[in-house]
Amino acid sequence: MNSPRPWLKNYPEGVPHDIDLAKFSSLVEMLEDSFERYGDRTAFESMGLAMDYRRLDLLSQNFASYLQTLGLEPGSRVAIMFPNVAPYLIAMLGTLRAGMVVVNVNPLYTPRELQHQLRDSGACVLVILENFAHVYQPIADLGLVDKVLVASLGDLLGIKGRLINFVARYIKKIVPTWHFPYENFNECLFIGGRHALIKPKISLDDIAFLQYTGGTTGISKGAVLLHKNVLANVMQIEQWLEPVLKKGKEQLVFLCALPLTHIFALTACAFLGFRKGGNLILVANPRDISGFIKLLSNHPKINIFPGVNTLFHALVHRPDFLKLKLPNLLVTIGGGMAVQRKTADLWQKITGIPIAQGYGLSETSPVVCVDSPLIKSFTGSIGMPLPGTDVQIKDDEGHELPYGIPGEICIKGPQVMSGYWHQQEETNLSMSADGYFKSGDIGIMSEEGEVQIVDRKKDMIVVAGFKVFPNEVEEVISQIPGVRECAVIGIPHRKLGEIVKVFIVKGGVDLTKEQVSQYSKEQLTSYKRPRQIVFVDDLPKSNIGKIMRRHLRDF
Repeated sequence: MNSPRPWLKNYPEGVPHDIDLAKFSSLVEMLEDSFERYGDRTAFESMGLAMDYRRLDLLSQNFASYLQTLGLEPGSRVAIMFPNVAPYLIAMLGTLRAGMVVVNVNPLYTPRELQHQLRDSGACVLVILENFAHVYQPIADLGLVDKVLVASLGDLLGIKGRLINFVARYIKKIVPTWHFPYENFNECLFIGGRHALIKPKISLDDIAFLQYTGGTTGISKGAVLLHKNVLANVMQIEQWLEPVLKKGKEQLVFLCALPLTHIFALTACAFLGFRKGGNLILVANPRDISGFIKLLSNHPKINIFPGVNTLFHALVHRPDFLKLKLPNLLVTIGGGMAVQRKTADLWQKITGIPIAQGYGLSETSPVVCVDSPLIKSFTGSIGMPLPGTDVQIKDDEGHELPYGIPGEICIKGPQVMSGYWHQQEETNLSMSADGYFKSGDIGIMSEEGEVQIVDRKKDMIVVAGFKVFPNEVEEVISQIPGVRECAVIGIPHRKLGEIVKVFIVKGGVDLTKEQVSQYSKEQLTSYKRPRQIVFVDDLPKSNIGKIMRRHLRDF
């Protein structure tokens, strides 16, 4: 019989075993506490704009007031489609302060993917950066939302902003053509500023986010994250990192290179940063590695650096990063996908700070386990469960397994979602009879309570930290004329962790790889597209006709 919570005896000194949610009645109350306490501090920096907490308080309140002028009730869904720029934070915080639900949308989505998310969530409003407005254009006439608000890169930047918009639209031409009825984001803030916010009553049990994910099976669905789920995870991460964070002598500086529409960055960067009165350094395009390194060189005071393996890998192999100094770096957190040891070792050699690897899911707000920030070197494990979190390794019958035996990672804690949006059957499948969320990941636990990922239970593919589900990709590829059958698997990739590979049986048409690639580009966001395309005569199947993907991995 395993000991209950064996990890507790190995917690760093000063880290509590549980958290107390009684201090705040909602995530919004926590935010407003920070606005009041840290008014004069810089809340974030973005594209040359430094905004203090007092102004962020005012503008997010204006956005909340504007939503109320539309006659929207608390609980209404607002879809937000942005990279890491100032309007995202204002819209996201304003939506929460209006008592409404944020539906984060990946800005890399195609029209098909955006359509599914808007329709499934029932969003009333879409807030979008003009650079991505063309994605909404093909579905604009479907009447999926009542109002579209469009922001630009230069919003809130004054005269400089006009120059930025001119360059983006006419010089760099990174704003594709679009045309549909919309409201200007800045004008919405102006309108909201003329109305007093009627503060809604928000409780811990109200919905804060619909965070879309594939879950452990099927197409994308919304994980319902309540205010208490996200608030709990913020407090859990805060307590876990406190032994290191307290070493910061001034205002903590958080690097926000991962997209804030992704739950890892949203919780571990934005909300934790606001909770600590920190300064968020927003990175709109971390794929521009040269520009990213230049940004890092201009911000040597960065203390907290969350990232994924692909980002660390890209940096440590750049000569200009080797010359960089980050003397104030306190902790590096790796999440979203497995961190490779070679990359982690190079990172520590260059920065002097080991990567503390963590583990979580959209359904858990997201962090479940993480290495201690006091580790001396990369461990390869995902660490121990956070305060107030219970993790068990179970077999297919739901029985807890002995230490060292692989089984499904099952999670219970205040950060676990309330369910999937309008998907009761999926919710029931994801929860065990004793209240544990079944992650679909296979892991082992040591006698010390350290957890290590072994494999994934399902056929899910993880590309650069993003989940890809074969069923969705196969559904898209199967629509191509000339495709009789297809099957999708993930194969290892040195930089991205995995990439998508598709096997296609032709159906009487002279189909080419170029045609498959072009169709995929139109219908799938970049990380879901097959990087390898193979034509075969037939696919391996079971006696009931089910395609056996595991045989394709041996192909």
